[in-house]
Order: sequence, then structure tokens, then C-alpha cells
Amino acid sequence: MSEREILGNRTVAGQKLAAVLSSYKNQPDGLILALPRGGVPVAVEIAASLLLPLDLCLVRKLGVPKHPELALGAIALDGVRVLNQHIIDDFKISPETIERIVQKETIELLRRNELYRSNQPPPIIENRTILLIDDGIATGASLRAAISTLRPQTPKMIIVAVPVAPMSTYQALQSEVEQIFSLILPDNFYSLSFWYEDFTQVTDKEVSDIFSNFTSPL
Repeated sequence: MSEREILGNRTVAGQKLAAVLSSYKNQPDGLILALPRGGVPVAVEIAASLLLPLDLCLVRKLGVPKHPELALGAIALDGVRVLNQHIIDDFKISPETIERIVQKETIELLRRNELYRSNQPPPIIENRTILLIDDGIATGASLRAAISTLRPQTPKMIIVAVPVAPMSTYQALQSEVEQIFSLILPDNFYSLSFWYEDFTQVTDKEVSDIFSNFTSPL
């Protein structure tokens, strides 16, 4: 079986990650935080297996113009902004263009906050063991924005777990969190979708349905 076949879809990837994270089952202070939308179907499998509560960490990737899957950075609801300067330089993206993209994606971030959590306050992070879940890492901008949002809230620790990440990004993130897990660590990453048999886009309805149907243990 090839590496690409290992992941299957996000549900299977979440089940495989849950096995890797089994030592956190029933963690008294544990909290699963998913990065929507793609991280949600991965995270719900982990939350169900580990018997931990599930919530969201809302961040938004800033896509390069004409190359939206490539992140020039990411933002979070609290004003956190993480930029990939080398990508900005490589594509010669002006500050004015960046601001336009930030404004557009801020509107989308606010829309998702209202839709997914009906503007309810986010969960308490202080002194908790946070398992931060996405469906994969490319540049790492979205996860860095999430980490930058969570760290000032003084969690006990932040653990990142993803199905796939480039080795270089994985190594760079190791110094930013207490632990990081990835099922696949390719040197040649290509794209996130390359490592899935089924990488169908997750819809707003799917995210809402997952949270409507998930019963938190706490």
C-alpha cells in the first residue's frame, strides 16, 4: 500500500490519529479543538474515541491571489495575523493586496463564527490540555495563527495532531508546541490533497451537522 493510500478520507485519518493519541483518552482537562472546515471530520473521530469534548478554533487562511490554496498567511478572530514573508516576497504581494485579502477573509471568519457557534463564547482554554486538529499542514500558517490565539490564554499544553505534514514544516512547529503528531511526513509534499484518496471539500452543513450530532462527554 502506498503512502497516499494510507489516509483514505478525513474520517479514516481521524480514526488513525485517535489510535496515536490514545494516551490522552479521558484526559480530565483535555479539549479537542478543530480547525474548520477540513479539520472537523478528523477531530470528531478523535473526540469520540478519546471521550473528550470538541470545539472549534476559528482561523482563516489568507490565500495568494490566483493561487488560493497557497497561504501567504492566516488570521484569527482576536486580530492575530501570521504572515509567510517568503511567499509574500516570492509572489511580490503588496501590502495593499494583503490588506484587501485580510478584510475579505475577516468577513468570512465572522460569518463562520456566527454560523458554527451562533456567536457563543469560545471554550475556556486556561490550564487545559489542548489537542489542536486539522486535516493536514502545508505552510503551517493556519496552525500558527491558532497557536498564537491560544497561547496567551495559558493552556497547560498544546498538542498538534494532523494526518500529513511536510517534514520541514513539522520540524519548524516542534518548537512552538509541547507535542506534534503526524501520520505521514513526506519530504516532497506536493499538495495536501495528494495524500488523500478522498479530499472532497467539507461544507458548512457538514460542520454544523457534526456539532449537532456530537455528544460531548462533559
